[in-house]
Amino acid sequence: MHPIEHLRYVARAGDLSQDVLVRETASALGALASDPLELVTVCRRILDRYPVAGALRSMAARVCASAQPYRAAQEFASEMRADATADHAADALPAGARVCLLGWPDIAADGLGRRADIAVRVIDAYGEGAGLARRLAGNGCKVTDVPLAGLAAACTSADVILVEAAAAGPEAVIAAGGSHAAAAVGYVSGIEVWCVVGWGRALPQQFFEAAAAAVDDEPWECDEEVVPIGLFSHIVGPGGIEPATGWQRADCPLAAELLRPPI
Repeated sequence: MHPIEHLRYVARAGDLSQDVLVRETASALGALASDPLELVTVCRRILDRYPVAGALRSMAARVCASAQPYRAAQEFASEMRADATADHAADALPAGARVCLLGWPDIAADGLGRRADIAVRVIDAYGEGAGLARRLAGNGCKVTDVPLAGLAAACTSADVILVEAAAAGPEAVIAAGGSHAAAAVGYVSGIEVWCVVGWGRALPQQFFEAAAAAVDDEPWECDEEVVPIGLFSHIVGPGGIEPATGWQRADCPLAAELLRPPI
């Protein structure tokens, strides 16, 4: 398949996990490495289709800033495959913990599937809760599928609330709809709220602002929302778990050419 057709296929594919987006895009970008202008144009277009996918934005920045774009794309995809964030999140949870999470967070769900001792409350943020609940139950977890109306009740009696960032900046993250409410409930109730920020999803401020602009217009109609870092007690990332206070991380350089709209 021609690389442009490959990327058009990715753009039309609908909701894809970020690891799939990165892998497929990295494969297609390799064939455009000899044409820097076309490479930048294609990166802008795929980001316009998936604006809140932090890892995709990080990979595009690495590619555009590199003298060897194909190698940069492949190295980024390899680093993402080696990301230990899911393991760190699962390992840090106390034995027998009651855990709340929203929607279908790729990284957090992968880690929780290895902990049969915890009780998971899956808050149905946008119709995916039942599917994740069945998957986790199949792995031996004790799971409760919670409707969105039960968010506050589920969070106030939890030990840990997990919020997974699609993209993160120095002061806020983009996460599934309902995450802001869940984090706020945990904050005022004195419950630990962990934000899971997988490899590639931590962005420089200007990149984060570009991603957040996609959910600022009528945010009540969007599947994602912006959540202030100040509501979290901890951040879980590739290096483990750490306090959210003073957290700083950026997984890519700022490639200014990606801040322009696609042609």
